[in-house]
Amino acid sequence: MTTPREAIARAQGKLDRLRTVEPFLIDLSLRENPVGARVGQTLTDKIHLLPLIRAFGFRDILLGTLDYADPDELEVDDDFMMYLRDHDHDALRGGWAFTDIGRDRGAGFQPSRSMQKLAAYHVPNTLLEIYLADMQDYTFAELKAWLPQSVEWLRTNMYRFGGAAPQILVNIVDGCDAFHSNFDETCEILEVIRALGVTGLSFEDDRGTYFPFQVGAYVETARWYLPDQKILVHVHTGAGFENASLVEAILAGADGVWGGLPKRAAIIGHASLGELLANLVRAGNPHALAYNLAQLTPLASIWQARDDQERPQEDTPILGSNAYRTPLAFFEQVPGRAQDLPASVVGATQRYRICPVVSDPPVIRGRLGEVMDRDPKSFDQSVMEQMRRLMRRSLREGRRIAWDEPTALIALYTAAGGR
Repeated sequence: MTTPREAIARAQGKLDRLRTVEPFLIDLSLRENPVGARVGQTLTDKIHLLPLIRAFGFRDILLGTLDYADPDELEVDDDFMMYLRDHDHDALRGGWAFTDIGRDRGAGFQPSRSMQKLAAYHVPNTLLEIYLADMQDYTFAELKAWLPQSVEWLRTNMYRFGGAAPQILVNIVDGCDAFHSNFDETCEILEVIRALGVTGLSFEDDRGTYFPFQVGAYVETARWYLPDQKILVHVHTGAGFENASLVEAILAGADGVWGGLPKRAAIIGHASLGELLANLVRAGNPHALAYNLAQLTPLASIWQARDDQERPQEDTPILGSNAYRTPLAFFEQVPGRAQDLPASVVGATQRYRICPVVSDPPVIRGRLGEVMDRDPKSFDQSVMEQMRRLMRRSLREGRRIAWDEPTALIALYTAAGGR
């Protein structure tokens, strides 16, 4: 049986891992975020947003996806990569794109259309996608043969900046499904990946339905087969524990993550890089502080406004407008307290929200300061206490009033004797 001190020591060991890890991050704000958006991004949007991503601190950036349906019907991603190749070639450094494997149907190996585009667009790194739980386009034997052929073709034909070898991550799109339902063949592919000596492995929980402890176990399995290669994960929001899954993956030995900076993603969200960096800061990770975190909340808002023509949902953790609107002074995150993340660190503003059941004088004072554009300290303490009493009385009298609204709040202030 574990003793209490052993349990605390084990937790401390995990926290130390989060404090010291230097995560390998591939930003997908130019692809992951618009995939689930109402509107998406134009070429002009992408040209404008790319420098913002680099200024935030990301070196590895996904420029687009090339293995989509109807590959001969070009997308904005194609236009963007061709634009960079022709007008801003150096901006392709650190660029990535998704591709799929080629085929050999008896007439010799043929690279996929996405592989050909990757080479033509001069993108120097790729996430090469395969499926292992639902192999509709090939048999397992074909996959084992075509994956090495595809890697060989890419190594020969991919563009190289200054002669640097391309980075190739094999991405198992249905990765958690594969580990869960097709374990033996998945492990065989891991052995192939190790033998190929590619950069490493990526795998997804593409519906966000696997528990964190399962994701961690799959990372541990992959690490056993790939002791010296990178392992990255990508987790969608489905059941609500996507960020816990990301933390569990890192604790289990994952090197990094790919995802967009904001929350928006293909379903209803994903474990975003913005959330991960914020949570690593909570753990005291100095590598997370290397990013321009003061721009985190503003950038997330910019992305959401462009992709959806609306702001992020108010109650989104870390990035939403209510994340730092405190309803009770006790809940405020303050500098110097263990694992708090003050609003200023991520470029947000500490604000206040009136909730009549719990809001106390410091919150009422703060919200009044916002509404009336006054120094919160200028409000009389006795008036603040009377406002709290009046809100409680209104509920007991059966009156339901949104006191957070400016007009109602000022009327409450006056009724309590304020000037």
